[in-house]
Amino acid sequence: MRRLKYSFKEVFGTQVVQKELFDVVAKPLVEDLIRGKNGLLFTYGVTGSGKTHTMTGSPGDGGLLPRCLAMIFNSIGPFQAKRFVFKLDDKNGVDVQSEVEALLERQRREALPVPKTPAGKRQLDPEFADMINVQDHCRVEDVDEDNVYGVFVSYIEIYNNYIYDLLEETPLESIKPKWNSCNTPVRNGDFVPPQSKILREDQNHNMYVTGCTEVEVKSTEEAFEVFWRGQKKRRIANTQLNRESSRSHSVFIIKLAQAPLDADGDNVLQEKEQITLSQLSLVDLAGSERTNRTKAEGNRLREAGNINQSLMTLRTCIEVLRENQLYGTNKMVPYRDSKLTHLFKNYFDGEGKVRMIVCVNPKAEDYEESLQVMRFAEMTQEVEVARPVDRPLCGLTPGRRFRNQAFREELSRKLEMRGGPVGGEPEEQSAAELFFQRLPPLPSCELLDINDDQTLPKLIEALEQRHHMRQLLAEEFAKNVLAFKTMLQEFESSVASKENYIQGKLAEKEKTITGQKTELERQEKKIKTLEYKIEILERTATIYEEDKRNLQQELESQSQKLQRQASDKRRLEARLQGMVAETTSKWEKECERRVAAKQLEMQNKLWVKDEKLKQLKAIVTEPKAERPERPSRERDREKPLQRSVSPSPLPSAPAVRLRSRRSRSAGERWVDHRPPTNIPTETLLQPHVPKAITVGAPSERALARCDRYLLTHQELASDGEIRTKLFKGDVIQTRGGGQAVQFTDIETLKQESPTGRKRRSSPPDPDPAGDTADSEWTDVETRCSVAVEMRAGSALGPGYEHHAQPKRRKP
Repeated sequence: MRRLKYSFKEVFGTQVVQKELFDVVAKPLVEDLIRGKNGLLFTYGVTGSGKTHTMTGSPGDGGLLPRCLAMIFNSIGPFQAKRFVFKLDDKNGVDVQSEVEALLERQRREALPVPKTPAGKRQLDPEFADMINVQDHCRVEDVDEDNVYGVFVSYIEIYNNYIYDLLEETPLESIKPKWNSCNTPVRNGDFVPPQSKILREDQNHNMYVTGCTEVEVKSTEEAFEVFWRGQKKRRIANTQLNRESSRSHSVFIIKLAQAPLDADGDNVLQEKEQITLSQLSLVDLAGSERTNRTKAEGNRLREAGNINQSLMTLRTCIEVLRENQLYGTNKMVPYRDSKLTHLFKNYFDGEGKVRMIVCVNPKAEDYEESLQVMRFAEMTQEVEVARPVDRPLCGLTPGRRFRNQAFREELSRKLEMRGGPVGGEPEEQSAAELFFQRLPPLPSCELLDINDDQTLPKLIEALEQRHHMRQLLAEEFAKNVLAFKTMLQEFESSVASKENYIQGKLAEKEKTITGQKTELERQEKKIKTLEYKIEILERTATIYEEDKRNLQQELESQSQKLQRQASDKRRLEARLQGMVAETTSKWEKECERRVAAKQLEMQNKLWVKDEKLKQLKAIVTEPKAERPERPSRERDREKPLQRSVSPSPLPSAPAVRLRSRRSRSAGERWVDHRPPTNIPTETLLQPHVPKAITVGAPSERALARCDRYLLTHQELASDGEIRTKLFKGDVIQTRGGGQAVQFTDIETLKQESPTGRKRRSSPPDPDPAGDTADSEWTDVETRCSVAVEMRAGSALGPGYEHHAQPKRRKP
């Protein structure tokens, strides 16, 4: 097994606790969220490696998601705005409403038929109650206390490259259609199938999901309950590798809206430009898997293909970003190839911090896939993402909230000292005082003269006006009291009906809890039984693992022994091959030497016989009157003897006929490839294939029409002669519909010049001029000017072909 080394910023062991992982990875992202910056957290790995467990946690030990929620609400709890003060729009923005508008919105929501119980009084689902019981109370220290905050959560999944809202109330399970008599499906009007959502880009070039349900939450319990409601709708399936394998990518989005208080520190500043909306996305990626291991079929196979395709697109985007940054290129990043990368495009472009947790399963079966995961995770560390610039401050004086609280406390203390009302009564008294200040002022009541008839009438008129205003106010007050009593009675009746409804629900819940307790006891007994069985199986597995370890050691020793034997065998084979080659070369040289010696001996004998024949001819043709003397050298030079043994080696003899070499596969269709750079050798043996397509360069059209291929190649041999090689091959069809050539044979045609030892027929003449050299010098080329070659398939026996070359003259 290969041993590879990868480097990461932080490596956690198998015994790491969730708090340690949260402090290192997720805590900085929550701090950035409260400071108004975006964040993205991935969990990445093969299927069954623990991604969902890392994100969600287990009972008694919450994962990253509940810890992030607890830290957010621990930090902004005292500074949260009332419900519906912040209102999200449909374009990934947020608006701020006044206190009156928020109050009307709350009353309208409370008027629904089945109002929700406040989060503080709601009993938590025991299925997840232990997951959010975080005891460390982690919080951010430097929270801006002059701001008000609102938290919104949404939960989506990306399934088969479609986006679905997990918080919608529509059922996700498909209903089979009914069939009528015409064998056509009848649409069920009561069922509305889930609709996939669309990605859009807002005015700040951030991607968001349109029509997604976003819930405002006020506590960790309420937020995690929303998450758990969507988690139950997430698509999971049982595979060969994981009993509850995630078949989709889930994205839990936490949005934090914050706006500053006004100068008095009492109400929210009604300026949309001063609202900051930050976002933290927690992504639980589906695991990559190989179909040959999961044995997936049908829908599972289609889901696995879409999961692997989206993860491959994520890898491609990271690789292109890394290449653009390392080499300065400007390649287009394929964000739109997958909904996953398209949704988080703005994060990779610099709008936030990105963290990735790589989950690795130490199983030997996941070795190859884990290598791919770690290689990709190590590469992502080389991608640098630019950070956005911080937003400017609003310019208001800090400490406004505490000054307003101190003012209210001091006002209440003074009212208590004076014995006045506390709480909301001073506001009503001040309102009454303002109302009386609007009445007409009293005139001067001072009488300066007994005959003064203007002061008293004016005073009487003013008092009458005030009395009239007081009567009107009393009548209006009586009407308001009557209306209030009516509303109070209606409210009491509604409260009574709600209490009855709640009592009925509580009775049902108590019955359910009783049944669940009984089931819990049964499950606990079953768990004890299973734990005992697991203990036995663990002991058996330990024994089997020990046996497996011993067998593996024995197998390794045997394999090492076989490897040593194979290496010894290869060395022995190489040694024997070297000895065989050396012996073969030695005997070839010995045979060549013996053949050369025999040829030289035969040439000497032929030369001696030739000399004897010339002398005998000279004696026979000499005139009888003359003395039988030996002719002088001058006479021999003047009258050279005519040779009749060997014909004249003229290259232009009419008896010469070039013979074409036939192909061994004449019945097949050939492509005769002759490059234009070849030069004619003018030798007797020439490659010739009948009914062949001769081309200068191979073409697809020619290869498609033939089933054999011949390439004529020329090169220069070591002796300076031209060597011709014929490469033969079969034309085969490729899987893509083209043609390929597979070479099967090589034939070599080499031209050689015969070299013979020259002998002189008479003593050399000091005067080499004239035609006497033809009679004085002879060689093997002249004596053997006719060669015999057997023609294949001929019934006439041997045929004669001219192979001689012109005789060389002595300089």
